[in-house]
Amino acid sequence: MDHFPIFLRVEGRRIVLSGGGDAALAKLRLLLKTTAHITVFARGAAPEIQAWAEEGKLRLVERGMAPGDALCAALFYAADEDDAEDARTSAIARADGALVNVVDNLEDSQFITPAIVDRDPVTVAIGTEGAAPVLARAIKADLEERLPAALGPLARIGKTFRKAADALPFGRARRDFWRDYYFGAGPKTIRNGEVAVQEALDTLLADHLDRKARPGHVHFVGAGPGDPDLLTMKARRALDEADVVIHDRLISQPILELARREAIMIDAGKEGFGPSMSQTEINALIVHHARSGAQVVRLKSGDATVFGRLDEEIDAVSAERISWDIVPGITSASAAVAAIGQSLTKRERNSSVRFLTGHDMKGFADHDWAALARPGEVAAIYMGKKSARFIQGRLMMHGADRHTPVTVVENASRPEERILATTLDALPAALAAAEMTGPALTFYGLAPRDAAQARPDIDFPVPHAKEAF
Repeated sequence: MDHFPIFLRVEGRRIVLSGGGDAALAKLRLLLKTTAHITVFARGAAPEIQAWAEEGKLRLVERGMAPGDALCAALFYAADEDDAEDARTSAIARADGALVNVVDNLEDSQFITPAIVDRDPVTVAIGTEGAAPVLARAIKADLEERLPAALGPLARIGKTFRKAADALPFGRARRDFWRDYYFGAGPKTIRNGEVAVQEALDTLLADHLDRKARPGHVHFVGAGPGDPDLLTMKARRALDEADVVIHDRLISQPILELARREAIMIDAGKEGFGPSMSQTEINALIVHHARSGAQVVRLKSGDATVFGRLDEEIDAVSAERISWDIVPGITSASAAVAAIGQSLTKRERNSSVRFLTGHDMKGFADHDWAALARPGEVAAIYMGKKSARFIQGRLMMHGADRHTPVTVVENASRPEERILATTLDALPAALAAAEMTGPALTFYGLAPRDAAQARPDIDFPVPHAKEAF
């Protein structure tokens, strides 16, 4: 992020602009929505600018800028549409201490003006670091359609009521009140006028003051394989309302950023054969925060019910009589098999699929290797990288075909996803050569679709189109 987004207070402050043509007009149409004191320096300014000056909306100085003209200005816009003049005026403004924007010149600008959706006092700013202004405008157009025109009046009325709402306890109680106002009482009554909205606010506040504090609750949420677009709507709502988020090591940063900014974020990462927070410590954390009245999200990679030690955590909160619910997620096997264009089951190939873990609390996990070694069997193996040689040995010991296809999908669904197509006999060596460091899921008995179709008579390692090494 090269440009940090902020909202700058310009009420009563100077904004200076140099230029009188189309570029200046475009900026001024936006700047005139503010309560700043605007000064324009231009020879032969456009008629619209002259009209705004006559109406007292801005001050027009019909000459070029000179040193000192931008003193005490918060912002300066160079909109002369001439590179040499823009360079001259922006140098003056910098010397005078103003932040400088050179129109259509990202490199020489100290700040950029985002695309704006205006529902005053609600303002949505959209920036693309200057890289894709067309995209910013498209997002703006979409938001303009989605955000009701009544949003502005509701916010203005709500602003006058903030001191009265301070009678509610800080935190969740106030958030619940304002949520009920903006998504319930407010929109229902705004059509009847501001007086009706004020009356609704009084009634709503009295109701919330009489309410008992909401007890703590735990949401066990499946975060999916990593792509935030694969997060369920229910999971997003839970994150939006969470006071505390206790998350696994493998949760992707884009998903963590969906949590409320004020939420307490706790990394309870566990790593196979590596340093970990103990399960007892995690249980104690969940219970502690829920007993304090917090809405807790226990965020688990993939689906919380698949190799997530969910039962131990449910037992811990149930023992303390804390309420809980489970929000399912897309398990990594579903995302990984989609990445290779295959199905977990297929008629005349396999009528069942096994979900296995490569290791458990005691080390490498043992399974029914004889059954798995039969032709046509398919298994999705979680946490199987470090146990690859063990799995290979057990399967081949029980008669598995050495040419059985094996596919390893690293970082399924994420931008850094990689796919390794190999065979059972080559699995450990292929993994070592690939140097995979991210979370990976291993498919025993499945090759990527393009590799499988290349030689339907035999399965062998063929580089996949998405392979990144």
